[in-house]
Amino acid sequence: MPSKTPQDSVNGEKDVEMKDAALKGGKGKKVKEGEEEMTVVVPPSKKAAAAAKQNGAGSGDVDVDMDGPVEDGAVKAEEEVDPVVKTVADIKSNFPLLERAVTLFDARFTLRALRSISSIRKRLTPDILAQVITETYPSTSPAAKSLLVAIDRENAAFTKASASSTEMEIDSDAKSNKAAKKEVKEVIPEIDIFLGILIQISYLDNKINQKGAVFSQHLVERIHSLNRRTLDSLSARVYFYYSLFCEQMAPLPPSPASPVVSIRPALLSALRTATLRKDVDTQSTIIVLLLRNYLSTSHISQANLLLNHTKLPATASNNQVARWLYYVGRISAIQLNYSDAHANFTAATRKAPSSPSAAGFSQSATKFLLVVKLLMGDIPERATFRDPSMERALQPYLQLVQAVRVGLLDEFENTIKQYSETFRRDGTYTLILRLRQNVIRTGIRMMSLSYSRISLRDICIRLKLDSEESAEYIVAKAIKDGVIEASLDREKGFMKSKEVGDVYATREPGEAFHDRINACLALHDESVKAMRFPMNQHRLELKNAQEAREREREMAKEIQDGDLDEDDLGGEFEGM
Repeated sequence: MPSKTPQDSVNGEKDVEMKDAALKGGKGKKVKEGEEEMTVVVPPSKKAAAAAKQNGAGSGDVDVDMDGPVEDGAVKAEEEVDPVVKTVADIKSNFPLLERAVTLFDARFTLRALRSISSIRKRLTPDILAQVITETYPSTSPAAKSLLVAIDRENAAFTKASASSTEMEIDSDAKSNKAAKKEVKEVIPEIDIFLGILIQISYLDNKINQKGAVFSQHLVERIHSLNRRTLDSLSARVYFYYSLFCEQMAPLPPSPASPVVSIRPALLSALRTATLRKDVDTQSTIIVLLLRNYLSTSHISQANLLLNHTKLPATASNNQVARWLYYVGRISAIQLNYSDAHANFTAATRKAPSSPSAAGFSQSATKFLLVVKLLMGDIPERATFRDPSMERALQPYLQLVQAVRVGLLDEFENTIKQYSETFRRDGTYTLILRLRQNVIRTGIRMMSLSYSRISLRDICIRLKLDSEESAEYIVAKAIKDGVIEASLDREKGFMKSKEVGDVYATREPGEAFHDRINACLALHDESVKAMRFPMNQHRLELKNAQEAREREREMAKEIQDGDLDEDDLGGEFEGM
């Protein structure tokens, strides 16, 4: 069996010629004369391929395969996509979702479009928005012109043919005009509002607050004029950014002349309208915005009045529930309802999203929770301060907890002086000032555990109080509140501590276990409420069950009449 040499083959492969006489396997038939010989190409071994690859650069006998590099270059060219084109495509990919939301009347598609904004936000520019608008709308659209004016691109050239130009190109026949009108697809208002939200975000990221507030006001008026239920999720987002613009405009919120005060009538009117229309998304969003608005200007009584007259919808989103619990907890803490504030802050930290973008909310809620725990006389766990996402932000509060835990008044006051700006910025400064009495109570409790009997003069010296009378008053108040278990002898001037009993003999472990059970049951109830089921599935099951019972009755009746027997049924039949 002759074979070619490696020099005669391509890349060192061996071409083996199989002649007629060599084909002995199988049927053993000979090939007729004149037919071509069959050549079998045997792939080279790994060693031969490696040697050919090394010698291929210098040898002229080896043919170079040009297809491989060209394909690799094409793949690389396809991978390197223009970011502007990709951003425009990402924005346009949300338009079919909005159309499906309108067609199917399902808000989940709208929420999917809104969730994509976080990935598009960093790449937004006025030029990209102008390109999307000109490629989506016809040149005669007033909505497109208003959006282009908002981003200062009113002279942008439209690439989509208008309805009038399309109709002029077609014959003046009546049928052809109707067909042309059908070809021109109308842009739904949901796409207008979605692009308006992108423009709001562009203003917010570039800190153009004045123009953003004016544009948001026009967008709100447009939503009111449309009155479409498919705009509920979008309108909630519009009001959210509208409130943010007003918060960042001068003068800033603590001032009574701040723009946040001027938008309260508009928010209250929108809340009334959303409640009448049963718009859950807008209603829950505006309630949270109003609470934030009142707290920013320290109008606690008005915020409490709003809580007494409104209620957050039961089907509100998890993010809005977390925000609502946070603001209600702040109001309760200011009004000295520490137990309610503790429950609200705990629920807010549990409902807070776990994404890194929501780390600021979790940190703020945790700070208020730590201060409320100290006001209630509890000491937070050390594991709270070891969380990597919380460790740096909670450093001032760690020193505050250490000062309160030991009961040293000097360290407590030094910590307040050192981190006063941080506490003011966090909004916890006024609550921390109330901890002075708790520091004194903690010091008294530590002394009651350390000494079986201690004089009031020593208490006054250790806590650096003004007089023994104030020390006597504080000790008596601590005994009455149950902070310590001791007795006070006024004649001899000392405090006598009682023996410490077993904590498991008290009701404290049972109460802690009861709180955990309540939290688990509440989580179970919320999970059941959040479950989704197919529409009218129970009716279909009832209908199938009813039809099965009717068939069984008919078969039983035919058996009784003698029309059927067990052989016709194909087996044994169990009667009714």
